[in-house]
Amino acid sequence: MITTPEQTIVDQTIIARRSIRAFLPTPVAREDIEALLNVASRAPSGSNTQPWKVYVLTGEIRQRLSQEILAVYSDPDQLSAHQEEYHYYPQQWVAPYVDRRRKIGWDLYALLGLTRDNKVGMQAQHGRNYRFFDAPVGLIFTIDRVMEQGSWLDYGMFLQSLMIAARARGLDTCPQAAFTQFHKVIARVLQIPDSEQLVCGMALGYADHEKIENTLKTEREPVSGFAKFLE
Repeated sequence: MITTPEQTIVDQTIIARRSIRAFLPTPVAREDIEALLNVASRAPSGSNTQPWKVYVLTGEIRQRLSQEILAVYSDPDQLSAHQEEYHYYPQQWVAPYVDRRRKIGWDLYALLGLTRDNKVGMQAQHGRNYRFFDAPVGLIFTIDRVMEQGSWLDYGMFLQSLMIAARARGLDTCPQAAFTQFHKVIARVLQIPDSEQLVCGMALGYADHEKIENTLKTEREPVSGFAKFLE
């Protein structure tokens, strides 16, 4: 198989995408965000339903949302009243998934110098999710509650398309399921109607390459580990 320059660029862009956990304050122009969303909207969806809805947060509203979530996150009495609407992770962890989850967690904490007994430090690092890791743009994604599981599969293709389009333009992202626990706060602050359900959040901006957490590179299972070729 001959690889064309176009294929090489696409491959390199996909491989270069990583979850960035520290961003520069450099603004992202609205027209650039709109261009990214326009490209991502070409993602496939069953019967062209296009189930995605996006709230783009910058400036004061992004800061306000972060502050209100962190106020709840740091208060155990309030925190206990906030639960996810859907289970992003399995209710019962098994190998190899639990092993992969533990590895990335401890690899990140090791880079940051956080030991297992430093619960305060780990909580603070997790709390950075709710500041969008200081990215200038926060994205909140919702879906109409009438849509079923197939539309959630479509949504994943939209999110991936958005992240790849961003990387191709020198921007970085971090998809964030951490926001799902605080769907009530998010709906109130952003005035999201009851007919919509929170899918996830995402940080968007320019990576701060001076931050050690951005050196984290996750491992991937080889093709032989997850694919079966049948003839």
